[in-house]
Amino acid sequence: MARILIGTSGWHYQSWRGPFFPDGFPIKHQLQYYASQLATTELNGVFYRTPTPAAVQSWHDQTGKDFVFAWKASKFITHWKRLSEKSANSLALMEDRLALLGDKVGPILFQLPPQFEVDTGRLRDFLPMLSARRRYSFEFRHPSWYTPEVFRLLRGANIALCLSDHHDAPAPWRRTADFVYIRGHGPGGRYKGRYSVATLEHWAKRAAGWKRAGQDVYVYFDNDQKSAAPGDALRLQAMVKAHRR
Repeated sequence: MARILIGTSGWHYQSWRGPFFPDGFPIKHQLQYYASQLATTELNGVFYRTPTPAAVQSWHDQTGKDFVFAWKASKFITHWKRLSEKSANSLALMEDRLALLGDKVGPILFQLPPQFEVDTGRLRDFLPMLSARRRYSFEFRHPSWYTPEVFRLLRGANIALCLSDHHDAPAPWRRTADFVYIRGHGPGGRYKGRYSVATLEHWAKRAAGWKRAGQDVYVYFDNDQKSAAPGDALRLQAMVKAHRR
């Protein structure tokens, strides 16, 4: 049965203590509390450095059996090696860590840098390097990527175009896979500010429609300043539940 899973990009934010995490709540138990409120998170820190096996195992063990982790692929792959054949070792290392999450693995996000303009040949050569076991989404930060040819490549590989509202290159709401991946960076696409009720209601209706059509929907809020992200995630979660009635 299709699901709508809503969460935030990471959970280690000092400003969330009080507005989201209870005052005085032990930092080491923050993930457990987060998982009691939301069903998924996007692992953002793994973009900057590869976590230890012990850390990944701890994330697995601190969450319930139905919790889902999306994984933001290393910047070694997207920013330094830029989807080249030199990415093979980094992809293998990522797969090694993903295996520790077992059934809790969600989609893997590839976030490209804003200076990386469209290169359909490189994208075409990179896609076969990915494990067929996983779901993937691409977030483009340069608008030149939004072309019919790129959409065809994504559809052919069942890879989701990330529906991102980042200010560098907000994406068209175009589904290219049998699931949907949404990233909310804030109303201006700059990691701050809370979304309006009207915007969240629109997202809830679209998500409900995709779910009825049999597509899983993953939504991650990245407007982390002043605890806007968990607040918006909880509001959207409540709206989605209301649409199920």
